Amino acid sequence: MPDIDSHILVEQFEAQYQRPASILARAPGRVNLIGEHTDYNDGFVLPAAIDYVNAVAAAPREDRLICATALDFQGQSVRFSLDQPMENDPVSPWSDYLRGVVQALLADGYRLCGADLLIHGNVPPGAGLSSSAALEMALIRALTALSEEPITSERAAQLGQQAENQFVGCNCGIMDQLVSAQGRAGNALLIDCRSLETRSVPIPDGWAMLIVESGVSRGLVDSEYNLRREQCESAAAFFGAESLRDVTLEQLVSAHGKLEPVLFQRAHHVLSENERTLRAADALRDGDMATLATVMMESHRSMRDDFDITTPAIDTLVSILARAARGQAGVRMTGGGFGGCVIALAREEDLPALEAAVEAEYSARTGCKARLIPAKASDGAFAEAGLAWLDGA
Repeated sequence: MPDIDSHILVEQFEAQYQRPASILARAPGRVNLIGEHTDYNDGFVLPAAIDYVNAVAAAPREDRLICATALDFQGQSVRFSLDQPMENDPVSPWSDYLRGVVQALLADGYRLCGADLLIHGNVPPGAGLSSSAALEMALIRALTALSEEPITSERAAQLGQQAENQFVGCNCGIMDQLVSAQGRAGNALLIDCRSLETRSVPIPDGWAMLIVESGVSRGLVDSEYNLRREQCESAAAFFGAESLRDVTLEQLVSAHGKLEPVLFQRAHHVLSENERTLRAADALRDGDMATLATVMMESHRSMRDDFDITTPAIDTLVSILARAARGQAGVRMTGGGFGGCVIALAREEDLPALEAAVEAEYSARTGCKARLIPAKASDGAFAEAGLAWLDGA
């Protein structure tokens, strides 16, 4: 799993805590090829874990204290007891992910042990690449390893989602945590978010992912992400359904004019996106770039027109990449919306043309500065490379 410099992180741990780290846990961010806002509607998604990670160097303590330092937040440190109620920290909000994970693990019957933790990563925060899920999975991997309590990748993902929903306050679905836990190098992961069944879908040889950070910052908790979930739930309730997974496109179309227009649009995106995701998985498996390009562009238009989560700069970036690709790349916004990143899945020989088009046109047309992020599909936190026991600890 290509990542941050592990040796430096271990050295910094010893400098911080005056003793060696026992383990190093790593979990990747993710990029979603297609299937946006379908996960919390019990639908289908097709993400890939990427070779950018959040890492936790850790050692057990003899008491019940958790002491954590985040290098990416000016070295801020927090300290709290496992035996006291968890409370949100307005001074160090990054620690809410740690506190939420601890609360979820304890509530699920894990005893845990005290720990010293040093956290560092290179998943760009606020870009829609799920730095939060990567942090949650790395923390769960580290904390359960220190206390020698087994946990499955699926349960880890569920508890990470619970931490984000119930403690952090973002009503995300299960996709981000599950692919960060279960990703497989060289593959996307088709997830049925109702059953949690997964299927690895190989990315064809000679195809590559290019993530383009738009320079438009985003934040799920502060955005309309939770509102979109409420709107989807209201649309499902109109049909007497538990979730939109139980509603068909035919049912939705028959309710046109009866269902509130904005709820119709939200539901139309979700139901059509489920169909597109399954088509995209088949196209990826078959190496059918033409179909993949078509369904990914349809997905972007649906996010723009039905779900209203893109921005003018994001739409411009997608159009630049799509035109440069001449129909030979799948291009769409990726992530929860309102900024963040665009994903292009293209043949390797076409990437230079895509990169050149972004550099030549994007800033001039939008005033935003893009960041090009070549990425590879990587292994998840519960693969062998996700946890290392350190010699000499």
